[in-house]
Amino acid sequence: MIVCSCNVLSDQDVRSAVKAERTCSIRQVYGCLGCSAQCGRCARTIRRIIDEALASARAASCNGRAQS
Repeated sequence: MIVCSCNVLSDQDVRSAVKAERTCSIRQVYGCLGCSAQCGRCARTIRRIIDEALASARAASCNGRAQS
């Protein structure tokens, strides 16, 4: 799904940036993807995706340790 119409960024683009760079801010995501915020309407959605991706990564990490 496209989350940023100005830069044509998808939710998968944002998730990939978070996973690859462990980015935790909207600015870092844009920087990782080689663009910058334009109108800002996507900020809340991108923030939510970042939070979900980081929480998922933490949960996977904790689950991995518990199984070791």
